Amino acid sequence: MTVDAHHHVWDLSVRNQDWITGPELQPLRRNFTLADLEPQAREAGVDRTVLVQTITVAAETPEFLALAEESELVGGVVGWTDLTAPGVADELARLRELPGGRYLKGIRHQVQGEPDPRWLSRPDVRRGLAAVADAGLVYDLLVQPRQLPVCAEVAAALPELTFVLDHLGKPRIAEGDLEPWASDVRALAALPNTVCKLSGMVTEADPAKWTPQDLRPYADTVLDAFGPRRLMFGTDWPVCTLAATYGQVARTARELTADLSADEREQVFADTATRVYRL
Repeated sequence: MTVDAHHHVWDLSVRNQDWITGPELQPLRRNFTLADLEPQAREAGVDRTVLVQTITVAAETPEFLALAEESELVGGVVGWTDLTAPGVADELARLRELPGGRYLKGIRHQVQGEPDPRWLSRPDVRRGLAAVADAGLVYDLLVQPRQLPVCAEVAAALPELTFVLDHLGKPRIAEGDLEPWASDVRALAALPNTVCKLSGMVTEADPAKWTPQDLRPYADTVLDAFGPRRLMFGTDWPVCTLAATYGQVARTARELTADLSADEREQVFADTATRVYRL
């Protein structure tokens, strides 16, 4: 079995994706649906997926849960809710009662765009994260490399919550920068309640001329830091299409993990996501 632990969908006729701006993102300014994804996933040998939020709009999560209820492909949803709201626990309970509510597996917020570099450590955010843990959900970290130290600080303070680092923490692959990202990601990985997604690398590299060898130092770093049991494959479709097809991303991930044992590859491509997201 293969699990794609990270992809998105959106319909611009339902709502705008206000983060899709500038000429470099123009190819993403169209609808991307499960019907578009399904044949590509089948061709790549993907059996289950995790559908991840795209925008800080409360209505999106119920829509994603309903999609999961009707889909044979989507096994889990990472949604969004306002972590700073006093009633976040009640809102999480409400989401669980909606159609498809059993597919809610985690929560995510675009921390990478927060002007406060220590947003995650704010008392109101920490209360929200504690509510996520109490609900039996995980928390996906969408951050920039400079925010990794505060991620480690908060993960250490909330050992009952599993933190999933999206896209390796977005290292600057195009620039060839390993430090301080590598040291900071190792510090995060030293905490047992952290997991990492092997995802998002092709769009952090040079989209026009990246090669698997450009990605290898970064993939090797997280493989060594987290180990296969705490690493999970994700495509980041359709964002990945800025630099690669769905199939190319899947094949590249397999190439980067070719030296692992069969059991270790099974962890990266299926077991870690299945366990962490309770698929």
